Amino acid sequence: MKKLVFTLMVLAPLGAFCQQPLKLWYQQPAKRWTQALPIGNGRLGAMIFGHISDELIQLNESSLWSGGPVKGGMNPGSPAYLPQLREAIFAGDYQKAITLSKKMQGHFSEGYLPLGDLRIHQDLGGGKPAHYYRDLNISDAVATTRFTAVGVTYTRSMFSSAPGRVMVLKITASKPGMLSLKVSAGTPLKNSKSILSSNVLLIKGQAPGHVDPVYHNVNTHPVSYEDSLTKGMRYVWMNKVLHKGGTLTADTSGISIKNADEVTILISAATSFNGFDKSPVTEGKDEMAHATKALNAAAASSYNALLAAHLADYHRYFNRVSLNINGKDTVNLPTGERLLAYTEGKKDPGLEALFFQYGRYLLISSSRPGGPAANLQGIWNNEMRPPWSSNYTTNINAQMNYWPAEVTNLGELHQPLLKLIADLSVTGKRTAKEFYDLNGWVVHHNSDIWAMSNPVGDGSGDPMWANWAMGGDWLCRHLWDHYLFTKDESFLKEKAYPLMKGAVEFTLGWLVKDKDGYWVTAPSGSPENAFKDEQGREGTIALGSTMDMSIIRDLFAHFIEASEKLNKDNALRDTVIARQAKILPFHTGKKGNLVEWYKDWEETDPHHRHVSHLYGLYPGEQISPLTTPDLAAAARKTLELRGDEGTGWSKAWKINFWARLLDGNHAYLILCGLLHLTGEEGTNYAQGGGTYANLMDAHPPFQIDGNFGATAGIAEMLLQSQSGEVFLLPALPEAWHSGVVKGLKARGNFTVDMDWNAGKLIRSTITSITGGTCRVRSNVPLKTGATVSRKDGNSYLLSFSTEKGKIYLLQSNTH
Repeated sequence: MKKLVFTLMVLAPLGAFCQQPLKLWYQQPAKRWTQALPIGNGRLGAMIFGHISDELIQLNESSLWSGGPVKGGMNPGSPAYLPQLREAIFAGDYQKAITLSKKMQGHFSEGYLPLGDLRIHQDLGGGKPAHYYRDLNISDAVATTRFTAVGVTYTRSMFSSAPGRVMVLKITASKPGMLSLKVSAGTPLKNSKSILSSNVLLIKGQAPGHVDPVYHNVNTHPVSYEDSLTKGMRYVWMNKVLHKGGTLTADTSGISIKNADEVTILISAATSFNGFDKSPVTEGKDEMAHATKALNAAAASSYNALLAAHLADYHRYFNRVSLNINGKDTVNLPTGERLLAYTEGKKDPGLEALFFQYGRYLLISSSRPGGPAANLQGIWNNEMRPPWSSNYTTNINAQMNYWPAEVTNLGELHQPLLKLIADLSVTGKRTAKEFYDLNGWVVHHNSDIWAMSNPVGDGSGDPMWANWAMGGDWLCRHLWDHYLFTKDESFLKEKAYPLMKGAVEFTLGWLVKDKDGYWVTAPSGSPENAFKDEQGREGTIALGSTMDMSIIRDLFAHFIEASEKLNKDNALRDTVIARQAKILPFHTGKKGNLVEWYKDWEETDPHHRHVSHLYGLYPGEQISPLTTPDLAAAARKTLELRGDEGTGWSKAWKINFWARLLDGNHAYLILCGLLHLTGEEGTNYAQGGGTYANLMDAHPPFQIDGNFGATAGIAEMLLQSQSGEVFLLPALPEAWHSGVVKGLKARGNFTVDMDWNAGKLIRSTITSITGGTCRVRSNVPLKTGATVSRKDGNSYLLSFSTEKGKIYLLQSNTH
């Protein structure tokens, strides 16, 4: 087949639209945490308030959690209850099923902790501040605060450097000798303070051995420092203050600077965390050595060198993707006011593009290779007992964090989650045996940095969430997707396949046959909803929920394909193929909806935030308007019945659902609802799911998954590749009449740029990273060289062979 290959020079006009301004900016300091601005390098995070004379910068270190490695033997009697539980389920005694499920629970997860607060008290000479401005430039990952007092302009610039392994804060004044301030630090953790080398404020201590979830209030001491001989990691936090001009004095209350020209603060921190299976007390890293080494290296570099290294590292990720919608961004409002105007109906495609890129910024800032996975709040948390322990919630939230990783060209940042999955397979194997006497590995609803995998609750957790056992199977989708996006066969063979196989082994043992001979899960729930059966009895634990069946169907299909590709485990593959053929199928209910439960039962909450039974639509690929139109119609009806409201992350999931249904206008409607100002006390926008003034997602409270889910959803509106085809602009809303997107990734390891106008694709360039056949679907006819697309239903298909590293130009063929 003849193909047309173009050079980058030929393709340059595709970037005719310049990148829209990518700053969050404000004209007043933050009054609350959800107005502060986040920076991070994947390990060290900060929330910058931008206060004038008493600056507050709240800090985190991503490995600082309570607890220690998970111990076995927490519920040795659990397997004996499984036959009783199944008997109750098949008898329709759903209340007894709840009671028995609680007997099969273990300990709660540990919690993610704050490092502390850095405070800067600045003497402004008694003048009234003016010309206040603060921003977060997400193009450079640098935050700035600037104001004027008594004729002097003060500027603070801060970034968190991954290559430097420190955070850097530079404070300047427009006139010499005008910087007089005191730097102090405090932490809610047990600590001791000291001064090193006259200009380093050192805080060190130990984290709690356990912190109860904020919703579990049965213990007198929910924050416990007991068992400190094996649990409770050590931490160290160092603040080094450098100055030009003036004088410096220091004691444990802080470091004081008088009449300086310039001040630079270097912040280094580390913990003794040394892996999920090692005691941070007896087998921990030398946190002092790690923090000191990073601090000394940073102090030996100039500020400009630290900044240059930070920018080069950050741009390497961020600059891969650009998005322009509807031409030049003409809105010049502070971000809080801009979000308010949008909430009240003002069209603002520039804000939508900013929100898309903000999700990428947050992922770059909270998830880096070699570090922990981004948790429920990324790496930003200011509470000892944060909402839901700021842990890994694996019935949607942990997975949603990484939905944008591959498609928005940040595949390396997927690595921390993939590493967590490998860790979970180790503890999950013990959990499968201890709790169910089954082979393979399993993960339930909650996890943490220690890769906890057991059902939580200690006998008090609601089984609708606590006992859900499909976390590991769902997480395996991330292994398969990483392979599809990268075509990295060594990853598939050495890492992904063995983990998928272990999950399959557990699932084969977990499934049982129903009265009609179908394989189902029992117990089974549909996170986190409840049902009313035919007699009006409420329940949460039954059998064969649509979500369970969809996840298992997903896992089995991917395992079969991987096994065939690697030519491994033929006998096991045959077993899985036979089992897959008799998995309980989808059912359409009396309302035309996709049935959520084993039977067409009513939900107790018909507008529930979870839409778990649509897993097969997204992130799965089992439901599509193109290949399963009847199921797609049932999914659409389900979404109509559920409604468009919900928590922040729920709305983000719905953007992806509607994009997969190829309804760009409805996906856009949900996006508009997500970009709804909330959390502003004393206004009409104090409550409800949406977006805080700092553009962080509101459940409420803050959960970062909504940011990541929205970024993934916008990408899904522009590009889809779940069905072995690269679908260009599959769900473009009418509101986005023109635009340019560059750098998105499609499965098959293709990089895609697109240019559209009047709602139609004009052209696209596809870079083939690894070679192979590229099948392209579009809503307009296309051509590449002499190859022309063919009509396929309501869209067009174009198929052509590609060579590794080559770039292909596809143009509209409407004339």
